[in-house]
Amino acid sequence: MATVAELKAVLRDTLEKRGALGHLKARIRAEVFRALDDEREPRPELSHENLLINELIREYLEFNKYKYTASVLLAESGQPVIPLDRQFLIRELNAFEESKDNTV
Repeated sequence: MATVAELKAVLRDTLEKRGALGHLKARIRAEVFRALDDEREPRPELSHENLLINELIREYLEFNKYKYTASVLLAESGQPVIPLDRQFLIRELNAFEESKDNTV
């Protein structure tokens, strides 16, 4: 019969393999940041420049599959949950998109 420690180890391994453990840890971190954030002290308004910078960082994080880091960035920065339109970013940054791999 399996011990409690063995069951915990199997559960942890299963959650890690499914990617759920990292997601849960990131979600807990984001909630801790929200709980610690003093809502009485208003966050500075997100400037247009910071909005664009944060969106570029989010795109980088998501491209590299850093989903959990991206979720903490959103929680702390006040960045909109829905990503900005890629064509809007290209226009705002005067960038161009490589057609062969859809990277900016």
